[in-house]
Amino acid sequence: MNQFIDRGRLCWDVEAACQSCGVGWCEGFGSDETPEDIRAALLAEHGPSRLHVAGPVPSLVPVLKVLREVWKVSLPRARELAGDLTSTGLAGTLAEMEFLAIQLRSRGVTAEVRPGD
Repeated sequence: MNQFIDRGRLCWDVEAACQSCGVGWCEGFGSDETPEDIRAALLAEHGPSRLHVAGPVPSLVPVLKVLREVWKVSLPRARELAGDLTSTGLAGTLAEMEFLAIQLRSRGVTAEVRPGD
């Protein structure tokens, strides 16, 4: 199971291999929302990462725009998530948090990803 950023999109795939002959194949892939069972397995295997907005944010507008574009959430929900970003941070898979950090940085918001719980 993998989750990765490819050409500006968050992608996922599931690979498998025959233990007898070693032939490998891809069982599923996509650039849409990662299926919850794959996401849960990635979190269980690697643990969560936490995204924080580093430093003061002169305006929450770019943060709100990124959250609404990436996660397709309502404005009130984006405000809640922005509050988390500037305080405790948001947790998710490493690829999810790095993808969101890239989007924030492209809008001039300083963001950093760290191992989290």
